Amino acid sequence: MSAPTAVDPAERGRLDIHPTVLRKIVEYTADRTPGTLRRARTVAGVDLGSSGATAKVTVGGDGTAVDVRLELSLRYPDPVRATVAAVRARVAEELERLAGRHVRTLSITVSDLRPG
Repeated sequence: MSAPTAVDPAERGRLDIHPTVLRKIVEYTADRTPGTLRRARTVAGVDLGSSGATAKVTVGGDGTAVDVRLELSLRYPDPVRATVAAVRARVAEELERLAGRHVRTLSITVSDLRPG
């Protein structure tokens, strides 16, 4: 009986992660960064709960790089630059750790400043 042969990891197949999953990782990470806030959602004065950061993720041609556009609310009077820098670092770290993707560009729009 012969011993099983080891298969080169590159020959096992590939893993595709849908951009929606990457978007969820970005939004979840941004929402849990200190200094970011969820905002109330209302339509015609009716409370619809709250929403956090919103993101759009585009996967680059090679599949390992991503471009991210992120919109979020921040706590005032926390320093905006420091909070945005923390969001950038955490999002890049989590995308690399969880999905093996590196951030090529990350554009952040601060849409709201509110007292925490």
